[in-house]
Amino acid sequence: MKIRFVSVLIFISLFFVFSCEDEEIKGDLSHISYDPTPYLLDIPSHFPQMPIPSDNPMTQEGVELGRHLFFDPILSVDSTVSCSSCHDPALSFTDGRSASIGVGGARGKRNAMSLINIGFTQNDFFWDGRAKSLEKQALDPVTDPLEMNNTWENVISKLVKHPKYPQMFREAFGISDTKEITKELATKAIAQFERILISKDSKFDLVKQGKAQFDDFEQFGEKMFFDIDPDVPDAECSHCHNTPFATSDDYFNNGLFPATSLQDFPDLGRGKVTGNLLDNGKFKATTLRNIFYTAPYMHDGSMSTFDEVIQHYATGGQTSNFKDNLINDIKKKNFSDFEILCLTAYIKTFEDTVFINNPKFQSPF
Repeated sequence: MKIRFVSVLIFISLFFVFSCEDEEIKGDLSHISYDPTPYLLDIPSHFPQMPIPSDNPMTQEGVELGRHLFFDPILSVDSTVSCSSCHDPALSFTDGRSASIGVGGARGKRNAMSLINIGFTQNDFFWDGRAKSLEKQALDPVTDPLEMNNTWENVISKLVKHPKYPQMFREAFGISDTKEITKELATKAIAQFERILISKDSKFDLVKQGKAQFDDFEQFGEKMFFDIDPDVPDAECSHCHNTPFATSDDYFNNGLFPATSLQDFPDLGRGKVTGNLLDNGKFKATTLRNIFYTAPYMHDGSMSTFDEVIQHYATGGQTSNFKDNLINDIKKKNFSDFEILCLTAYIKTFEDTVFINNPKFQSPF
């Protein structure tokens, strides 16, 4: 009996030893090949070069890992919400809601911004510019209680145990052990994927490349948009929406709310980030590319149609002492129906259906 008891003890001991070794082997990723392939962005000649951080070079493996993480609800606390829940490719990476919906039906505070050409942004991210880089921007939604309501510690725990992600992290970043999977690497991968979301095949782009021509209505609208003809009224659009990205990458008070003091805004916007009172009520000007796919509009999603947006500007917006002076200038123009028709026709030349249907931008699941 004593011999049997000792044998059992030895067996149990060996079981735990081999189990621990097995766990160790599972953590070790060095046996997986690491030979990343550079990802070459397709940037047209009328675009500037995209700024790529030196510590996060673009690779095919990094982009593919980022694409998986972007569409995978594993990032949320109950695996119900992914980045794509608020940034749907079919809606030009918005969600069609006035405010995004997070875990458990929690309602967010702002409208989801489009991610079109987001990699070219150089003046901070989010409506209020609170994130300095795409990598830092990707950190917030995971821990926001109104979005994914998770912790990064929990996310990393799930990624480490996943049957595929450890290998993908190894292939993308050359880590040697699952212990090296971090939130920083996860957000680097997501940022790499977001940098490939380039819209470059609209009619506007084709005209710039000499492959198409604007019709008469679009030409008239272009003159209004850029104030390039003294005989055509200036719609003041290009101050906030210049080309080629149809945004100035800057922050403005567009008269969305009435305000008699700088404290009257229900959402302080940029001012809450900078602490500068003069920035209260300012929000980033969004791109006009695929604007007809991204309703509702404004940072609070308060306008359901693009016609409402046009009318807002044409009538000078809400009464406010702090809105951009250009808004008042637009009101003075008293545009005719024909002029609004032409202006809208030109803005529609920024529509890019190739972007929406690009298979590289779709879910891998």
